Amino acid sequence: MNTYTESRHRIESIDILRGLVMLIMAMDHTREFFHHDALIGNDPTNFKTTWPLLFFTRWITHLCAPVFVFLSGTSIFLYSKKGRSKKQVAFFLMTRGLFLIFAEITLINLVLQFDYGSFLILEVIWVIGLSMIVLAALQYLPFTILLITGIVIVFGHNLLDGISVEKPFAASLAWSVLHKLQLFKITPHFSLLVAYPLLPWLSLMIVGYCTGKLYSREVNKKYRKKFLLLGGITVIALFIIIRFINVYGDANVWSSQRTPLFTFLDFIKTTKYPPSLLFMLMTIGPALIILSLAENARSSVTKFLTVYGKVPFFYFVLHLLIIHSLTLAFSFVSGNGTGSFQGSSNKSAEIGYPLWVVYLVWLCVISALYYPCKWYGRYKASHPEKKWLSYL
Repeated sequence: MNTYTESRHRIESIDILRGLVMLIMAMDHTREFFHHDALIGNDPTNFKTTWPLLFFTRWITHLCAPVFVFLSGTSIFLYSKKGRSKKQVAFFLMTRGLFLIFAEITLINLVLQFDYGSFLILEVIWVIGLSMIVLAALQYLPFTILLITGIVIVFGHNLLDGISVEKPFAASLAWSVLHKLQLFKITPHFSLLVAYPLLPWLSLMIVGYCTGKLYSREVNKKYRKKFLLLGGITVIALFIIIRFINVYGDANVWSSQRTPLFTFLDFIKTTKYPPSLLFMLMTIGPALIILSLAENARSSVTKFLTVYGKVPFFYFVLHLLIIHSLTLAFSFVSGNGTGSFQGSSNKSAEIGYPLWVVYLVWLCVISALYYPCKWYGRYKASHPEKKWLSYL
Protein backbone atom coordinates (compact mmCIF):
# COMPACT_ATOMS: atom_id res chain seq x y z
CA MET A 1 0.00 0.00 0.00
CA ASN A 2 1.41 3.37 -0.95
CA THR A 3 1.97 5.92 1.82
CA TYR A 4 1.84 9.48 0.50
CA THR A 5 1.32 12.88 2.04
CA GLU A 6 -0.81 15.56 0.45
CA SER A 7 2.19 16.61 -1.67
CA ARG A 8 2.42 13.04 -3.01
CA HIS A 9 5.79 12.48 -1.36
CA ARG A 10 6.02 9.33 0.71
CA ILE A 11 5.89 9.57 4.47
CA GLU A 12 9.39 8.39 5.25
CA SER A 13 8.78 7.58 8.92
CA ILE A 14 6.27 4.92 7.88
CA ASP A 15 8.66 3.48 5.30
CA ILE A 16 11.46 3.49 7.88
CA LEU A 17 9.42 1.53 10.41
CA ARG A 18 8.08 -0.86 7.81
CA GLY A 19 11.58 -1.41 6.40
CA LEU A 20 12.95 -2.10 9.88
CA VAL A 21 10.37 -4.76 10.72
CA MET A 22 10.77 -6.35 7.31
CA LEU A 23 14.49 -6.83 7.87
CA ILE A 24 13.76 -8.28 11.30
CA MET A 25 11.20 -10.60 9.72
CA ALA A 26 13.87 -12.02 7.43
CA MET A 27 15.92 -12.87 10.52
CA ASP A 28 13.11 -15.00 11.91
CA HIS A 29 12.50 -16.81 8.64
CA THR A 30 16.23 -17.46 8.28
CA ARG A 31 16.25 -18.94 11.79
CA GLU A 32 13.29 -21.19 10.94
CA PHE A 33 15.02 -22.56 7.85
CA PHE A 34 18.60 -22.81 9.14
CA HIS A 35 18.87 -23.07 12.93
CA HIS A 36 19.27 -26.61 14.21
CA ASP A 37 16.85 -26.07 17.12
CA ALA A 38 14.12 -24.92 14.75
CA LEU A 39 14.66 -27.88 12.45
CA ILE A 40 14.25 -30.41 15.25
CA GLY A 41 11.15 -28.65 16.54
CA ASN A 42 12.47 -26.80 19.60
CA ASP A 43 10.51 -23.66 20.45
CA PRO A 44 12.93 -20.71 20.93
CA THR A 45 10.71 -19.43 23.77
CA ASN A 46 10.67 -22.77 25.61
CA PHE A 47 12.72 -22.17 28.76
CA LYS A 48 13.72 -25.84 28.93
CA THR A 49 15.69 -25.64 25.68
CA THR A 50 16.34 -21.97 24.92
CA TRP A 51 18.95 -19.44 26.02
CA PRO A 52 18.71 -15.62 26.17
CA LEU A 53 20.16 -14.80 22.73
CA LEU A 54 17.97 -17.38 21.01
CA PHE A 55 14.93 -16.16 22.94
CA PHE A 56 15.52 -12.54 21.94
CA THR A 57 16.25 -13.56 18.34
CA ARG A 58 12.70 -14.89 18.23
CA TRP A 59 11.11 -12.30 20.54
CA ILE A 60 12.25 -9.23 18.60
CA THR A 61 10.54 -10.62 15.50
CA HIS A 62 7.19 -10.37 17.28
CA LEU A 63 7.24 -6.74 16.16
CA CYS A 64 6.87 -7.72 12.52
CA ALA A 65 3.32 -8.96 11.95
CA PRO A 66 1.52 -6.46 14.24
CA VAL A 67 3.42 -3.50 12.80
CA PHE A 68 2.90 -4.78 9.26
CA VAL A 69 -0.88 -5.04 9.80
CA PHE A 70 -1.07 -1.75 11.73
CA LEU A 71 0.77 0.18 9.00
CA SER A 72 -1.41 -1.43 6.35
CA GLY A 73 -4.34 0.25 8.07
CA THR A 74 -2.50 3.58 8.21
CA SER A 75 -1.68 3.34 4.51
CA ILE A 76 -5.30 2.60 3.67
CA PHE A 77 -6.39 5.79 5.43
CA LEU A 78 -3.80 7.81 3.49
CA TYR A 79 -4.90 6.17 0.25
CA SER A 80 -8.49 7.16 1.00
CA LYS A 81 -7.54 10.84 1.37
CA LYS A 82 -6.38 11.37 -2.19
CA GLY A 83 -9.64 12.66 -3.58
CA ARG A 84 -11.14 9.16 -3.79
CA SER A 85 -14.73 8.37 -2.91
CA LYS A 86 -15.69 5.75 -0.35
CA LYS A 87 -16.92 3.60 -3.23
CA GLN A 88 -13.55 3.82 -5.00
CA VAL A 89 -11.69 2.94 -1.79
CA ALA A 90 -14.06 0.02 -1.17
CA PHE A 91 -13.45 -1.34 -4.67
CA PHE A 92 -9.69 -1.14 -4.26
CA LEU A 93 -9.79 -2.81 -0.81
CA MET A 94 -12.04 -5.58 -2.07
CA THR A 95 -9.91 -6.34 -5.11
CA ARG A 96 -6.58 -5.93 -3.30
CA GLY A 97 -7.83 -8.08 -0.46
CA LEU A 98 -8.91 -10.85 -2.82
CA PHE A 99 -5.56 -10.62 -4.61
CA LEU A 100 -3.62 -11.00 -1.32
CA ILE A 101 -5.71 -13.99 -0.25
CA PHE A 102 -5.12 -15.60 -3.64
CA ALA A 103 -1.40 -14.82 -3.40
CA GLU A 104 -1.20 -16.42 0.07
CA ILE A 105 -2.93 -19.59 -1.07
CA THR A 106 -0.81 -19.94 -4.21
CA LEU A 107 2.45 -18.01 -4.43
CA ILE A 108 3.34 -17.56 -0.74
CA ASN A 109 2.67 -21.18 0.19
CA LEU A 110 4.64 -22.32 -2.83
CA VAL A 111 7.80 -20.36 -2.03
CA LEU A 112 7.44 -21.18 1.67
CA GLN A 113 7.21 -24.95 1.19
CA PHE A 114 8.41 -25.66 -2.38
CA ASP A 115 5.48 -28.03 -2.38
CA TYR A 116 1.85 -27.48 -3.19
CA GLY A 117 -1.28 -29.46 -2.60
CA SER A 118 -0.73 -31.21 0.73
CA PHE A 119 -0.48 -28.45 3.34
CA LEU A 120 -1.98 -24.95 3.21
CA ILE A 121 -1.02 -22.28 5.76
CA LEU A 122 -3.04 -19.08 6.13
CA GLU A 123 -0.70 -16.47 7.59
CA VAL A 124 -0.13 -12.72 7.58
CA ILE A 125 -0.73 -11.96 3.87
CA TRP A 126 -4.03 -13.81 4.01
CA VAL A 127 -5.26 -11.98 7.08
CA ILE A 128 -4.25 -8.58 5.69
CA GLY A 129 -6.27 -9.38 2.59
CA LEU A 130 -9.30 -10.56 4.57
CA SER A 131 -9.08 -7.54 6.87
CA MET A 132 -9.01 -5.23 3.84
CA ILE A 133 -12.22 -6.80 2.56
CA VAL A 134 -13.93 -6.23 5.92
CA LEU A 135 -12.52 -2.70 6.17
CA ALA A 136 -14.01 -1.96 2.75
CA ALA A 137 -17.37 -2.01 4.54
CA LEU A 138 -16.27 -0.66 7.93
CA GLN A 139 -14.78 2.51 6.41
CA TYR A 140 -18.35 3.76 5.89
CA LEU A 141 -18.78 4.01 9.68
CA PRO A 142 -18.27 7.40 11.34
CA PHE A 143 -14.60 7.80 12.29
CA THR A 144 -15.24 7.84 16.05
CA ILE A 145 -17.40 4.72 15.91
CA LEU A 146 -14.75 2.92 13.87
CA LEU A 147 -12.00 3.90 16.33
CA ILE A 148 -14.07 2.74 19.31
CA THR A 149 -14.81 -0.53 17.50
CA GLY A 150 -11.11 -1.19 16.92
CA ILE A 151 -10.14 -0.39 20.51
CA VAL A 152 -12.95 -2.50 21.96
CA ILE A 153 -11.87 -5.52 19.90
CA VAL A 154 -8.20 -5.02 20.85
CA PHE A 155 -9.01 -4.95 24.56
CA GLY A 156 -11.91 -7.38 24.56
CA HIS A 157 -11.18 -10.18 22.11
CA ASN A 158 -9.44 -12.29 24.77
CA LEU A 159 -12.84 -12.73 26.41
CA LEU A 160 -13.54 -15.15 23.57
CA ASP A 161 -10.53 -17.37 24.29
CA GLY A 162 -12.56 -19.91 26.24
CA ILE A 163 -15.00 -20.54 23.41
CA SER A 164 -14.38 -23.72 21.44
CA VAL A 165 -16.36 -24.91 18.42
CA GLU A 166 -15.53 -28.46 17.35
CA LYS A 167 -18.55 -29.51 15.28
CA PRO A 168 -19.89 -29.26 12.68
CA PHE A 169 -16.85 -28.76 10.50
CA ALA A 170 -18.17 -25.60 8.82
CA ALA A 171 -18.81 -23.93 12.19
CA SER A 172 -15.42 -25.02 13.53
CA LEU A 173 -13.65 -23.63 10.45
CA ALA A 174 -15.61 -20.37 10.65
CA TRP A 175 -14.71 -19.92 14.32
CA SER A 176 -11.06 -20.63 13.56
CA VAL A 177 -11.04 -18.08 10.74
CA LEU A 178 -12.56 -15.58 13.15
CA HIS A 179 -10.54 -16.12 16.31
CA LYS A 180 -8.74 -19.45 16.90
CA LEU A 181 -5.50 -20.97 15.64
CA GLN A 182 -6.36 -24.46 14.46
CA LEU A 183 -5.09 -27.25 12.24
CA PHE A 184 -7.65 -29.07 10.13
CA LYS A 185 -7.03 -32.48 8.59
CA ILE A 186 -9.23 -32.07 5.55
CA THR A 187 -8.26 -35.36 3.89
CA PRO A 188 -5.58 -37.97 4.62
CA HIS A 189 -3.35 -36.07 2.20
CA PHE A 190 -4.33 -32.44 2.78
CA SER A 191 -4.19 -30.24 5.91
CA LEU A 192 -5.15 -26.63 6.52
CA LEU A 193 -3.60 -24.45 9.23
CA VAL A 194 -5.40 -21.22 10.11
CA ALA A 195 -2.47 -19.46 11.77
CA TYR A 196 -3.76 -15.89 11.60
CA PRO A 197 -7.44 -15.56 12.63
CA LEU A 198 -9.27 -12.44 11.53
CA LEU A 199 -10.66 -10.71 14.62
CA PRO A 200 -7.53 -9.58 16.52
CA TRP A 201 -5.60 -8.68 13.37
CA LEU A 202 -8.56 -6.75 11.97
CA SER A 203 -8.67 -4.72 15.17
CA LEU A 204 -5.02 -3.73 14.66
CA MET A 205 -5.73 -2.69 11.09
CA ILE A 206 -8.68 -0.58 12.26
CA VAL A 207 -6.58 1.18 14.90
CA GLY A 208 -3.82 1.69 12.32
CA TYR A 209 -6.38 3.13 9.90
CA CYS A 210 -7.57 5.61 12.53
CA THR A 211 -3.98 6.50 13.41
CA GLY A 212 -3.57 7.56 9.80
CA LYS A 213 -5.60 10.67 10.63
CA LEU A 214 -2.52 12.01 12.42
CA TYR A 215 -0.91 12.37 8.99
CA SER A 216 -3.70 14.56 7.63
CA ARG A 217 -2.89 17.99 6.24
CA GLU A 218 -4.40 19.83 9.22
CA VAL A 219 -2.33 18.00 11.85
CA ASN A 220 0.78 19.83 13.03
CA LYS A 221 3.95 17.73 12.70
CA LYS A 222 5.16 18.59 16.19
CA TYR A 223 1.79 17.60 17.62
CA ARG A 224 1.87 14.31 15.69
CA LYS A 225 5.36 13.51 16.88
CA LYS A 226 4.46 14.28 20.50
CA PHE A 227 1.20 12.33 20.26
CA LEU A 228 2.93 9.24 18.87
CA LEU A 229 5.68 9.40 21.49
CA LEU A 230 3.29 9.80 24.43
CA GLY A 231 0.95 7.24 22.89
CA GLY A 232 3.75 4.70 22.62
CA ILE A 233 4.85 5.30 26.22
CA THR A 234 1.25 4.97 27.40
CA VAL A 235 0.75 1.71 25.52
CA ILE A 236 3.95 0.26 27.00
CA ALA A 237 2.86 1.38 30.47
CA LEU A 238 -0.48 -0.35 29.95
CA PHE A 239 1.34 -3.51 28.95
CA ILE A 240 3.47 -3.45 32.11
CA ILE A 241 0.50 -2.78 34.39
CA ILE A 242 -1.86 -5.35 32.89
CA ARG A 243 0.91 -7.95 32.60
CA PHE A 244 1.97 -7.38 36.20
CA ILE A 245 -1.61 -7.91 37.42
CA ASN A 246 -1.45 -11.26 35.63
CA VAL A 247 -5.20 -11.82 35.38
CA TYR A 248 -6.32 -10.82 31.88
CA GLY A 249 -4.88 -10.13 28.47
CA ASP A 250 -2.91 -13.29 27.74
CA ALA A 251 -3.50 -17.02 28.05
CA ASN A 252 0.00 -17.56 29.47
CA VAL A 253 0.45 -16.07 32.92
CA TRP A 254 3.99 -15.26 33.99
CA SER A 255 5.73 -16.61 37.09
CA SER A 256 9.10 -16.59 38.84
CA GLN A 257 11.73 -18.58 36.98
CA ARG A 258 15.14 -19.99 37.89
CA THR A 259 16.88 -16.63 37.46
CA PRO A 260 15.74 -12.97 37.41
CA LEU A 261 16.61 -12.82 33.71
CA PHE A 262 14.34 -15.73 32.87
CA THR A 263 11.60 -14.24 35.06
CA PHE A 264 11.85 -11.12 32.89
CA LEU A 265 11.74 -13.27 29.75
CA ASP A 266 8.61 -14.95 31.04
CA PHE A 267 7.09 -11.52 31.71
CA ILE A 268 7.53 -10.50 28.07
CA LYS A 269 6.62 -13.92 26.68
CA THR A 270 3.15 -13.28 25.29
CA THR A 271 0.83 -15.12 22.92
CA LYS A 272 1.03 -14.47 19.17
CA TYR A 273 -1.34 -17.16 17.85
CA PRO A 274 -3.80 -15.48 17.97
CA PRO A 275 -2.26 -12.18 19.16
CA SER A 276 -3.34 -11.42 22.71
CA LEU A 277 -4.06 -7.97 24.07
CA LEU A 278 -0.68 -7.97 25.80
CA PHE A 279 1.09 -9.11 22.63
CA MET A 280 -0.42 -6.15 20.78
CA LEU A 281 0.46 -3.65 23.51
CA MET A 282 3.99 -5.03 23.76
CA THR A 283 4.63 -4.58 20.03
CA ILE A 284 2.61 -1.52 19.00
CA GLY A 285 3.90 0.64 21.88
CA PRO A 286 7.52 0.57 20.66
CA ALA A 287 6.29 0.96 17.07
CA LEU A 288 4.56 4.26 17.91
CA ILE A 289 7.74 5.52 19.56
CA ILE A 290 9.80 4.59 16.50
CA LEU A 291 7.30 6.42 14.27
CA SER A 292 7.75 9.51 16.43
CA LEU A 293 11.54 9.36 16.46
CA ALA A 294 11.70 8.64 12.73
CA GLU A 295 9.57 11.68 11.86
CA ASN A 296 12.56 13.90 11.08
CA ALA A 297 15.28 11.27 10.96
CA ARG A 298 17.55 11.53 7.94
CA SER A 299 20.65 9.38 7.72
CA SER A 300 22.22 6.63 5.68
CA VAL A 301 20.52 4.09 7.96
CA THR A 302 17.03 5.51 7.44
CA LYS A 303 17.67 5.80 3.71
CA PHE A 304 18.69 2.15 3.70
CA LEU A 305 15.52 1.10 5.56
CA THR A 306 13.18 3.02 3.26
CA VAL A 307 14.42 1.04 0.27
CA TYR A 308 12.80 -2.06 1.78
CA GLY A 309 9.85 -0.23 3.31
CA LYS A 310 8.62 1.03 -0.06
CA VAL A 311 8.15 -2.45 -1.57
CA PRO A 312 6.73 -4.72 1.17
CA PHE A 313 4.98 -7.36 -0.96
CA PHE A 314 7.85 -7.61 -3.46
CA TYR A 315 10.32 -8.00 -0.60
CA PHE A 316 8.13 -10.52 1.24
CA VAL A 317 7.92 -12.93 -1.67
CA LEU A 318 11.54 -12.51 -2.74
CA HIS A 319 13.06 -12.97 0.72
CA LEU A 320 11.16 -16.23 1.26
CA LEU A 321 12.25 -17.49 -2.15
CA ILE A 322 15.92 -16.67 -1.49
CA ILE A 323 16.00 -18.10 2.03
CA HIS A 324 14.31 -21.32 1.01
CA SER A 325 16.55 -21.68 -2.06
CA LEU A 326 19.62 -21.19 0.15
CA THR A 327 18.32 -23.94 2.42
CA LEU A 328 18.31 -26.35 -0.50
CA ALA A 329 21.78 -25.27 -1.56
CA PHE A 330 23.17 -25.69 1.96
CA SER A 331 21.57 -29.10 2.33
CA PHE A 332 23.15 -30.40 -0.88
CA VAL A 333 26.55 -28.99 0.06
CA SER A 334 26.27 -30.62 3.48
CA GLY A 335 25.88 -33.99 1.80
CA ASN A 336 22.21 -34.44 2.48
CA GLY A 337 21.34 -34.65 -1.20
CA THR A 338 17.60 -34.49 -0.55
CA GLY A 339 17.09 -30.75 -0.67
CA SER A 340 16.08 -30.48 2.98
CA PHE A 341 17.72 -31.01 6.33
CA GLN A 342 14.75 -32.99 7.61
CA GLY A 343 15.06 -35.45 4.76
CA SER A 344 18.52 -36.70 5.66
CA SER A 345 18.91 -40.47 5.59
CA ASN A 346 21.89 -40.22 7.93
CA LYS A 347 20.24 -40.40 11.35
CA SER A 348 23.47 -39.49 13.13
CA ALA A 349 24.04 -36.35 11.11
CA GLU A 350 23.38 -33.03 12.85
CA ILE A 351 20.82 -31.03 10.98
CA GLY A 352 20.84 -27.27 10.72
CA TYR A 353 23.42 -24.73 11.83
CA PRO A 354 24.31 -22.72 14.94
CA LEU A 355 22.85 -19.29 15.58
CA TRP A 356 25.89 -17.36 14.30
CA VAL A 357 25.41 -18.95 10.89
CA VAL A 358 21.76 -17.87 10.97
CA TYR A 359 22.83 -14.26 11.53
CA LEU A 360 25.45 -14.46 8.78
CA VAL A 361 22.99 -15.87 6.25
CA TRP A 362 20.42 -13.25 7.29
CA LEU A 363 22.87 -10.42 6.60
CA CYS A 364 23.69 -11.92 3.21
CA VAL A 365 20.00 -12.24 2.33
CA ILE A 366 19.05 -8.65 3.18
CA SER A 367 22.16 -7.38 1.39
CA ALA A 368 21.26 -9.36 -1.71
CA LEU A 369 17.75 -7.89 -1.66
CA TYR A 370 18.86 -4.25 -1.47
CA TYR A 371 19.34 -3.52 -5.18
CA PRO A 372 16.33 -5.51 -6.44
CA CYS A 373 14.13 -3.65 -3.92
CA LYS A 374 15.69 -0.32 -4.90
CA TRP A 375 15.10 -1.00 -8.58
CA TYR A 376 11.50 -2.06 -8.05
CA GLY A 377 10.78 0.92 -5.79
CA ARG A 378 12.01 3.29 -8.49
CA TYR A 379 10.08 1.41 -11.16
CA LYS A 380 6.83 1.76 -9.22
CA ALA A 381 7.44 5.43 -8.52
CA SER A 382 8.19 6.20 -12.16
CA HIS A 383 5.14 4.35 -13.54
CA PRO A 384 2.10 5.73 -11.70
CA GLU A 385 0.02 5.05 -14.81
CA LYS A 386 0.36 1.28 -14.22
CA LYS A 387 -2.45 0.82 -11.70
CA TRP A 388 -1.74 -2.88 -11.27
CA LEU A 389 1.53 -2.03 -9.51
CA SER A 390 -0.49 -0.74 -6.54
CA TYR A 391 -1.57 -4.34 -5.90
CA LEU A 392 2.00 -5.60 -5.49
